[in-house]
Amino acid sequence: MEKVLKTIKEIYPLPENSVDKLISLLIRKEFKKGHLLFKSESIENSIYFIEKGIARAFLFKGEKEVTFWFGFEGEMIMSYYNYISNKPGYENIELLEDSVLYKLNHHDLQNLFKTDIEFANWGRKLAEIELVRTEEFFISQQFQTALERYRSLLQSHPHIIQRVQLGHIASYLGVTQVTLSRIRAEIK
Repeated sequence: MEKVLKTIKEIYPLPENSVDKLISLLIRKEFKKGHLLFKSESIENSIYFIEKGIARAFLFKGEKEVTFWFGFEGEMIMSYYNYISNKPGYENIELLEDSVLYKLNHHDLQNLFKTDIEFANWGRKLAEIELVRTEEFFISQQFQTALERYRSLLQSHPHIIQRVQLGHIASYLGVTQVTLSRIRAEIK
């Protein structure tokens, strides 16, 4: 739970009693590589924190899978659309490695927001961080070359090449595997 707690505390400095409330609600879960944690067109009533493993979010464009997010140790997994609107999400979220996650029920999270102002501030700060990440991703997709996006991905997650299939990385970058191979050769 060490990585999860580190991330939670980095989002917003919660007092220990607020952290203890959260810890008491978390349920440890283990899943195998390939497990589909969220399925598109369904409602998921939980969020997850990644202690060990990697996840990816993807959707289908025709028959093709398009990856648009990777989650690593310490990060949170949720369908924001599902969570906010209480309608079925559009994404699939798959675990790319055997994983250890901590599960938190949406209802329990909402109760924390209602009863603990520090936790409500934590939630606000999390929303702000995710909004900035989404904006950065959108801007990178629109204004950076695939080479620049690849370098940025390697800078933020240097071991991704050893842990994630190149096809998923190519999809995330918006290129073919052949183009990704050329980019990788250019960097070497």
